[in-house]
Amino acid sequence: MGHVEVESIHVHPVKAFRGLTPREAVVEPWGLAGDRRWALIDHGGKVVTQRDHARLALAAAEPLAGGGLRLSAPGLPPLTVAVPEPVATVPMDVFGTKVEGVPADPAAHDWCSAFLGCGVRLVHLDDPATRRPVDPAYALPGETVSLADGYPLLVTTVASLDALNSLIAQGPDAHEGPLPMNRFRPNVVVAGTEPWAEDHWTRIAVGEVVFRAPKPSGRCVVTTTDQDTAVRGREPLRTLARHRRIGGRLLFGVNLVPLSTGTIRVGDPVRVLGRDRPAHSRR
Repeated sequence: MGHVEVESIHVHPVKAFRGLTPREAVVEPWGLAGDRRWALIDHGGKVVTQRDHARLALAAAEPLAGGGLRLSAPGLPPLTVAVPEPVATVPMDVFGTKVEGVPADPAAHDWCSAFLGCGVRLVHLDDPATRRPVDPAYALPGETVSLADGYPLLVTTVASLDALNSLIAQGPDAHEGPLPMNRFRPNVVVAGTEPWAEDHWTRIAVGEVVFRAPKPSGRCVVTTTDQDTAVRGREPLRTLARHRRIGGRLLFGVNLVPLSTGTIRVGDPVRVLGRDRPAHSRR
């Protein structure tokens, strides 16, 4: 194994929108600064994601000073959205967890609804320190998360994607590969490991910031969505189902929870501070 380091960093200001690739990011207790602090909800309060609306991959949100956004998407003029005043909250259903958020200005709701072709509202998570705890089955006391699927960060590795793409190339849907890393919507991509080494990580340091890795990430239909065109295929789920089905889940990447804060940067060294030794193979 060579020098293990951060290859890229990814921040998604609005959940399910296109991601950004900054050279550095501040690590907060609940995730990267600015990552998934906004989301769309339907009229019932349920969070809207690419699971149901692949078209969201085509929408972008540029963060502005003060926490606001500049929204852009095909066929619509850009819209600047300010952080709403937290005078009233609305309940959000984030995969069965009730979370309070602050609705944006009605112009933002109208813009997002026009893009999707259905009624949605844009909501801001004003206080990630208190609004949403990490899954108690895997959390330490007091840990919280923004509007990410379940954990503050997701880390993936270049070597594992290369290994997965090699498996896809041998399968019936080889024409769909090789897949880019943005299919998996990670926060941190690490280069220099062996394939699937991250399966065994329990604690790592990225630069000077320490994280614990409570569990691998089970993947969903979003990974089959081309993030540049919003077209869906069969891969990588078909290949993950053949080679990476563990405990009923299709695994790629590892969830992270920060144990400290600070700034991480592209090129930072990644050190493995703790590993487990599963009895079963995860290859």
